[in-house]
Amino acid sequence: MSEVVDAHHHLWDPSRRQYPWMTGPAAVLRRPETMDDLRRETSSAGVSRTVLVQTVAELAETEEFLATSADSAGLIAGVVGWADLRSPELGDTLDRLRAGPGGDRLVGIRHQVHDEPDPDWLDQPCVLRGLDALARRGLCFDLLVRSRELPSALRVARARPQVSFVVDHGAKPAIARGEVEPWASRLAALAELDNVACKLSGLVTEAPRHSWTVADLEPYTARLLDWFSPGRLMFGSDWPVCTLAAGYAGV
Repeated sequence: MSEVVDAHHHLWDPSRRQYPWMTGPAAVLRRPETMDDLRRETSSAGVSRTVLVQTVAELAETEEFLATSADSAGLIAGVVGWADLRSPELGDTLDRLRAGPGGDRLVGIRHQVHDEPDPDWLDQPCVLRGLDALARRGLCFDLLVRSRELPSALRVARARPQVSFVVDHGAKPAIARGEVEPWASRLAALAELDNVACKLSGLVTEAPRHSWTVADLEPYTARLLDWFSPGRLMFGSDWPVCTLAAGYAGV
């Protein structure tokens, strides 16, 4: 039987940390999601390893996630954390993270680019220097973007072929509205680059959350498979965010 790896999930505890994005419909997610919960979900779904992904722009969370991964008995195989790409001390920060508990599981960094007011946030010279620091350490950068930010992502990925980029959630197409463009044209261009991979994740919450079907997702998943091929496409549950629309096993 093939090993199943969940390339994108989260853990959180709203009693200890603020999550600014847990507003509106997402406010129902304000409940602790722990390692015990993760073990229960992955076990029932036949998932053997996972990648834990940042939820807030806090270095302390990254440190906690790395320590958690070290104590996970191998379930959490990798961590995509957060660090300030714009900081001139980024290299030292990354080296310190990798030298700490669970540091060998740090596989990448993510910033919530789609929440930035500037759609060209990635084009900043300080961000480009930060991406260079990731590449020197063999770390990838997760692109949390929507269609609005894809032109900037394309420019940056072309300019930094030495950086490995991973598009989260298929760049969040507007499935609930049935829209394909301009998402399709923009992401297809990005997918032409060999240094870009993609996560087939997070789509159920972009679809009509209480009535979605596999048929609603198919026009988008088919394009992702065509553009990236199985070799550059990975499965992610986006649990617990996915529970807004589906359970772990359902995803």
